Amino acid sequence: MYSKSNPELRTQGGFSRLSQQHKPKGSNTLTNNVLESLSTEQLKLIKERIRSTKINVLLVGGTGVGKSSTINALFQNEGKDGDTAAVGDSTRPETMGITKYELNENLTIWDSPGLGDSPEKDTEHSRKIIEALHQKDAHGKPLIDLVFLILDASSRDFGSAYTLIADVITPNLHDDDLDRLLIGLNQADQAMKGHYWNKIENKPEEKLLERLDELALSVKDRIKESTGLDVEPIYYSAGCVIEGERLSEPYNLTKLLSFVLDHLPKKKRAVIAEHINQDKANFRHNDDKDDYQQRVDTSILSSFLGWTKEVAADIGDKIKDILTDPDNIKMAATVAVGFIKSLLKK
Repeated sequence: MYSKSNPELRTQGGFSRLSQQHKPKGSNTLTNNVLESLSTEQLKLIKERIRSTKINVLLVGGTGVGKSSTINALFQNEGKDGDTAAVGDSTRPETMGITKYELNENLTIWDSPGLGDSPEKDTEHSRKIIEALHQKDAHGKPLIDLVFLILDASSRDFGSAYTLIADVITPNLHDDDLDRLLIGLNQADQAMKGHYWNKIENKPEEKLLERLDELALSVKDRIKESTGLDVEPIYYSAGCVIEGERLSEPYNLTKLLSFVLDHLPKKKRAVIAEHINQDKANFRHNDDKDDYQQRVDTSILSSFLGWTKEVAADIGDKIKDILTDPDNIKMAATVAVGFIKSLLKK
């Protein structure tokens, strides 16, 4: 029974004692009021719905673009049966197709090569990507929630990637799923062969920053011209870790995470909260164009409160008050994320 496995929830409203574990000093009263108003049965229902929610990401990119380092830097990589899944690193023959990696019980990565190997292999890769995009989940919805195409920012030739987007990916996305395409430009620190990268502050210097902005704009314009889609490519660096030694730190990962969340179905975003990599160093360095952490917080919080509203429709006004006050969002998100983690503990 739920109450036996979660004795903390056997309180009036089902939340009071559990919330104290995750309530920071000065925490958001509105959020606590919302959660404290939930009954034990409502909490159980939220838990079951979040835990049963699956996120499927189709990860596309050629060898060496940093698919594995990107995924492992963003998310806790538990791997199936406790084994770490080396996304994009395997040399097994089946990786010529699409390989499935279950990072945890909620998040599955479908790893596909890009194009450009040979006409014969490109045809086969294209066919399998199209098949993946047409798969349905148990509810009849598209199985793939996000198509994440990773390019090498140090490359000068994205011709095969443009072909893949225009001829394979875009025509096979549903009209209401066209915003599920995310373009990442990894290895931003190597975009000018390692030059103009401030290693002390772990960020691009002005000349490299101009190059990266021009590159992102060029990719954006080319995709718009060939498909009509408005995408915003994100340049970043996933960092480098070899045999447990960190050789370089990530850059712009909080921005990348915020865009990953933005491109996922809103209802599924709260599920990510439990699986974000806990190494704070991964998210330390970002450009200063926006408050990306607030974007992450708002995305997760609004998704979670959406789940809450589904099981308790009468708290709609309280939720609206939380999401319309930017000063409350960070504290509210901290409470909500802590709550999600406790709620989902086995």
